[in-house]
Amino acid sequence: MKRYTKALLVSVGMLLTAPAAQATEAKDIQSFTLDNGMKIMVLEDSSIPNANMYLFWKVGSRNEVPGITGISHFFEHMMFNGAKKYGPKMFDRTMEAAGGANNADTTENLTVYTDWFPATAIETIFELEADRIENLDISADMVESERGVVASERLTGLENSNWRNLQEELKGAAFRAHPYSWSVIGHESDIAAWTLDDLVQYHKTYYAPNNAVVVIAGDVKLADVKRLADQYLAPIPAQAPPREVKTVEPLQKGERRVYVQKASVSTPNVMLGYHVPSTSNADYYALDLLSSILTTGNSSRMYQGLVDKQVAIEVETYMPMSFDANLFYVMGVANPGVTATELEKGMIAEINRVAREGVTENELEKVKNIKLMGFYQAMETINGKANTIGTYELFFGSYDKLFNAPQAYNKVTPADIQRVAQTYLKRSNRTVAVLAAIEETDE
Repeated sequence: MKRYTKALLVSVGMLLTAPAAQATEAKDIQSFTLDNGMKIMVLEDSSIPNANMYLFWKVGSRNEVPGITGISHFFEHMMFNGAKKYGPKMFDRTMEAAGGANNADTTENLTVYTDWFPATAIETIFELEADRIENLDISADMVESERGVVASERLTGLENSNWRNLQEELKGAAFRAHPYSWSVIGHESDIAAWTLDDLVQYHKTYYAPNNAVVVIAGDVKLADVKRLADQYLAPIPAQAPPREVKTVEPLQKGERRVYVQKASVSTPNVMLGYHVPSTSNADYYALDLLSSILTTGNSSRMYQGLVDKQVAIEVETYMPMSFDANLFYVMGVANPGVTATELEKGMIAEINRVAREGVTENELEKVKNIKLMGFYQAMETINGKANTIGTYELFFGSYDKLFNAPQAYNKVTPADIQRVAQTYLKRSNRTVAVLAAIEETDE
């Protein structure tokens, strides 16, 4: 399965005050839109003789409906299986022969394809991408071959990942209406049931040029990118815009619980999911910092309160960037001899302590500095720059929000952290998932 580097999906944009971040400024990013609706953003950076192309397709599991769940992820596989000019296995072979490499990832919100290559190979990359966008081979034989691969991947993933086991069950309980309720890989019965027509129509709709944002960064010139885009991408026809996702998840009015039995689990795992707003909401910054306060580093609340005290082997938080209101996840793995109930109580106690008592200025300043360093590391590379630009363009509404993010993070106060903990990380807004070898009794 293709995977793309998620180095910058960790919370980017933390330019609090440091001058090094000025290496790339908003004015350095140039963009144009083809007549078919494809937006292309270009960052000229000759620091190394390489370049990359990020193709952000605005399609993920949120665009699916019951009966075709998992189809977005399926195309992550199909897009590498041949088209009109470059047949089966030729996409990777041609790119590698030109000195390039590629990867891809499907999420709830996006499917992203990434090409890394010597700058001299840019025309080959344009030709490869245009071929699979316009002329992908969606033949019955190819579909059946990849259908088996995806079905096996689903089974293996659930067997090997406690996180995936828990998240799938938790999402199904936390979301009653919104398509975030199913996993990105989809339901087993839907994987078996996609028809050829389902696939052809889905590709035509969601892989239309007017449904993409492309970011190219590296040793390139805007004029050359425009010329190649006009030659290879502009002739691909636009399609009618995809249907909007209009469903809004109803307010949760009480705690929900699920249990998953897995005989191979040595100690219980507990996952908490709290409903939080979309990434474009102003509370994103405080919630992102709260996530770090809870679990980033040995001085974090959960580490000191649970790992140091041998209640948990590990505890982590995760808040995906998201177009719609989603979940703030907290997951812990119990120490040997610790019950699921004890672990759950310990995790909730640390969250409630933040809501009740707040955090210190020093705690907040520490996580702001950690995020600042993460931003520097991402923005040191053309890959990080391209990914960051595209991420802000899509999730925050415009790439230039990247350059306003420092102030947004810097303005977060301890009172803001306490407020979002009280507002979102409360019992009535929580779904709890427990995974263990044996379910605890009522006694």
